Amino acid sequence: MLSKVKSASILGIDAYEVEVETDMTFGIPGFSIVGLPDVSVKESKDRVKSAITNSMIEFPPNQKITLNLSPADRKKEGPSFDLPIAIGILAACGTLNTAKLESYMITGELSLDGSINSVKGALSMSLLAKNLGYKGIIVPFANADEAAVVEGIDVLAVKHFRQVFDFLNGEITLDPHAIDITEVFSRASVYHVDFSEVKGQQHVKRAMEIAAAGGHNIILIGPPGSGKTMLARRFPTILPEMNLAEAIETTKIHSVSGYMREKTALIATRPFRSPHHTISDAGLIGGGAVPRPGEVSLSHNGVLFLDELPEFNRNVLEVLRQPLEDGHVTISRAAISITYPARFVLFAAMNPCPCGYSTHPTKSCSCTPAQREKYMSKISGPLLDRIDIHVEVPVVEYNDLASKAEAETSASIRKRVNTARKTQEKRFEKSGVFFNAHMGPRHTRKFCQLDNDSQALLKTAIENLGLSARAYDRVLKVSRTIADLEGAENITSTHIAEAIQYRSLDREHWKVGI
Repeated sequence: MLSKVKSASILGIDAYEVEVETDMTFGIPGFSIVGLPDVSVKESKDRVKSAITNSMIEFPPNQKITLNLSPADRKKEGPSFDLPIAIGILAACGTLNTAKLESYMITGELSLDGSINSVKGALSMSLLAKNLGYKGIIVPFANADEAAVVEGIDVLAVKHFRQVFDFLNGEITLDPHAIDITEVFSRASVYHVDFSEVKGQQHVKRAMEIAAAGGHNIILIGPPGSGKTMLARRFPTILPEMNLAEAIETTKIHSVSGYMREKTALIATRPFRSPHHTISDAGLIGGGAVPRPGEVSLSHNGVLFLDELPEFNRNVLEVLRQPLEDGHVTISRAAISITYPARFVLFAAMNPCPCGYSTHPTKSCSCTPAQREKYMSKISGPLLDRIDIHVEVPVVEYNDLASKAEAETSASIRKRVNTARKTQEKRFEKSGVFFNAHMGPRHTRKFCQLDNDSQALLKTAIENLGLSARAYDRVLKVSRTIADLEGAENITSTHIAEAIQYRSLDREHWKVGI
């Protein structure tokens, strides 16, 4: 007898339908799975048999069982097919009523005792089930909140295989799992750090506000203990709040990667990823035999923080060029090519020299000029070209540390950032540009026109301050953002002057070592 059960698998961050076909005949007992299963799928035969038996259901004896996972030309990974395979076997032998199988998509990993464990990509599968017109989807209880984010489909949460068996046979009913998406989104969009906790560093906070308002990449240069990491961790709190579409897209990426906490429905705060400098290029950009999202994709809609930037391997840093430029990354393998979203703000930090104390007011630097120059040269010109704002971070003064004055909160700064972003949305409407940092030459010429005073100031900076030619466009874009924060229609020399201050690494004293 033949049975068919609808399930799903993940390709990239989206799900595609997989039909689990089970054929059962009398003959020499056997259990084979075809349709490009990986090792974890092949091993499901042992988990399924034990789960069925331990659920007090008889496993069909003396049967030759053949399972096909269709489409057969795509690699199937993971244990999420355990539950549909078990259902398919019992349906094929006539133990299970098949009337409801056409209405539901089924996914879940089975334990030997019949309990059902969580799977990756439940949100993507739930979206697929809705788009294909299914009445509902049966998911592990641990994935219920995540799957229930999708409205207009019944999400049936199950903890044990016996529940599914009895439900499909009409012996019990399962109520659809529902959540209040507004309440969940509100609860999940709370940050646990705030800019008010940072003492001093007003000019650095100003630069970070500009970076947030224009979507500019930023790098902080300063001695150890000056607060670079503390500032970086609070940067997402001043970015505009995520909307529901961004939250769902971000959640999909983290879900297929297996980074969703149990009973977590949505990721509604801007992601903040901080990989160690020993990370490989595949870990950063994504990879594997079947490509998985890397840190750049896990940072999508958020912040990628690279601390001690020169300590990263040069080949690792070079792979950042495509996502920084395009907002996505394409990973190609012999059998498949997958594109992941990767639109993030790069936030980097570094010491001014190998020992870190060349700019410290009291501690002496032990590095030679050659060591400093070698250290700075680890950051390539093409990568530096994609970082709009460079800020020197000084040591925090004692008076600032001991001050009891209330610092400005993240919420207050975010209001100004939101206002500037709305101005940019209106300016770039239907142009495919999201922020000032994404402007191309055509947009720069149109929206960054300078008066005579501004042109003279920028010319002087390039000629006399050692600024490179590549800094020209960056200064214009940052100036446009500064003007937006002030509500100014045109860029003035004041905006240009401030933007010039944020090009520290283009100056000659950094190139030759301080």
